[in-house]
Amino acid sequence: MAGKVLNYYAGGNTARGFYDLFDSITEGLEKVFILKGGPGTGKSTLLKKVASSLNQTGEDIELIHCASAPGSLDGVIFPHLKAGIFDGTAPHVIEPKAPGAIEEYVNLGKGWDSKKLAGSRDEILLLNKQRKDFYLKAHEAYAQALTIHDDWEKIYIDNMDFTKANNLSSQLIETMFSHIQLNKESRVVHRFLGAATPEGPKDFIQNLTGDVQKRYFIKGRPGSGKSTMLKKIAAAAQESGADTEVYHCGFDPMSVDMVIVREIGIAIFDSTSPHEYFPERETDEVVDMYVNTITEGTDEKYADSIKQIENKYKENMKLGTFYLQQAKKIHDQLEKVYIKAMDFKIIDQITMEIEEEIKNIL
Repeated sequence: MAGKVLNYYAGGNTARGFYDLFDSITEGLEKVFILKGGPGTGKSTLLKKVASSLNQTGEDIELIHCASAPGSLDGVIFPHLKAGIFDGTAPHVIEPKAPGAIEEYVNLGKGWDSKKLAGSRDEILLLNKQRKDFYLKAHEAYAQALTIHDDWEKIYIDNMDFTKANNLSSQLIETMFSHIQLNKESRVVHRFLGAATPEGPKDFIQNLTGDVQKRYFIKGRPGSGKSTMLKKIAAAAQESGADTEVYHCGFDPMSVDMVIVREIGIAIFDSTSPHEYFPERETDEVVDMYVNTITEGTDEKYADSIKQIENKYKENMKLGTFYLQQAKKIHDQLEKVYIKAMDFKIIDQITMEIEEEIKNIL
């Protein structure tokens, strides 16, 4: 019987540039393989093969998806084995804590023909520069969108009853944690539930909350206190001793979009666009921040301003997606250059060696 599979992101192209949480997701791992090699050298394929093989034997796995290339992986974690394999090439460079003792570098460059690549040197340098420039433009577009989003938030912040917002948070915390006090230190892990991708925004909320008994869907508007509430709930979970998963916003990583506390079967998340979901189980519950904390009639009073801001925000988000698409096209061209110079039999052998070493941990 196959093991469980969790899907999430650990890095992404955000309004604050490329931002990653690899330090958090690798915390506590005792065996880490860091893959080195250019685009098209088989990193993602290696990750998928080893992940699938161990999962089919019953091992639980965590798949870390690539925001820049949907369908590709940045890493895989085997939580029960305290082991993981990660793409360690830029921009997600993993700093080793104990090289050799914990982390092991895996050079996929063993499989390439350096003479062939040398013949494409100028093309590689040009494509790398073009790809980097497109990512920079995407980050700039998202940064501009965040500035616009701040104006959007201000309308609702200026019309919020903060006492009601604080009381609502306190009531939820009381409901969730008043009966829980675990005699241990909480383990907190930080991840992304979604990301801006060349195909638009993606998320894994349904997968991540699939086996969680109680789900709270937070509804509201920008600036209506959703992230603040989630941060308070994460802090309360940590104080109770419960292990806590904190999922950051793929657009602004300073914000939090979801908190999961599996030990007590609770998930609470921002359920507004671009990750809007609606209750579908009897135990699902909606928490409406707009109804509970914002002055009635705010939407109507500021309708024209909100519409203008929303349109400008969407324009910049679409522009960011466009630049990610261009970066992906350049990346695909780079992959073709490297694939032509690769001997994948060597990569297959490396894959089998890594898989065997991880299985030996069992």
